[in-house]
Amino acid sequence: MVEAVQDAGVVVTGAGGGIGAALARRFAAAGARVVVNDLDAAKAAAVADEIGGIAVPGDASAVVADARDALGGVVDVYCANAGVAFGGPDLDDLGDDKAWSLSWDVNVMAHVRAAHALLPEWLERGSGRFVSTVSAAGLLTMIGAAPYAVTKHGAYAFAEYLSLTYRHRGIKVHAICPQGVRTDMLAATGTAGDLVLKPTAIAPEDVADALFKGMEEDRFLILPHPEVAGFYEARAGDPDRWLAGMNHLQQKWEETR
Repeated sequence: MVEAVQDAGVVVTGAGGGIGAALARRFAAAGARVVVNDLDAAKAAAVADEIGGIAVPGDASAVVADARDALGGVVDVYCANAGVAFGGPDLDDLGDDKAWSLSWDVNVMAHVRAAHALLPEWLERGSGRFVSTVSAAGLLTMIGAAPYAVTKHGAYAFAEYLSLTYRHRGIKVHAICPQGVRTDMLAATGTAGDLVLKPTAIAPEDVADALFKGMEEDRFLILPHPEVAGFYEARAGDPDRWLAGMNHLQQKWEETR
């Protein structure tokens, strides 16, 4: 068990279902006091009631102050888990300004705003833990989902920045990068998700278990699908070969549409 979790004040955004709910349950089971945040107030309340947590519904971009109050003034762990995914035919995907704007706001800027609100207190006391649910798309990419893939790269880059900038001052950062996870978001990916993600999809609880193992080992990069490490290495070692392989998947996907 991660000793720092016992009695810790933990916030999980997007926790009304899927990975967020699994994280909230796992932290509560480890003895943490958990704030369950979700845009859907009823879902947030249901998970909070189940785990003995505190429901703080609303926009993940502005939850820190209310969450801090709900926890008696201190947030020890912040799980930036809320996310959105958009996809579609390629040119439609590129031309959907609303999808791009919302993706940047939820998948990247919500993390930035949370860190900005949390860091002064964390740096003053010399401790704090920021958990970013990124996705393997942030390390690699995803066919048929440009706003998602690009903004998840941004989320990963921001987590890296936090870690390299503040780790010597007691701030721990973890980037969780799973491939397919059996959630409503995966179900909404359609034929692209069927091709790339569903064959190796795991349960949300597996992601929570991977996070706790990564926290115990004090690792930044957490890969619930270990094979992603090999894909990431191949991408870095020979980008053209890797892109050719992804383009092959793109062509295969186009044949199914």
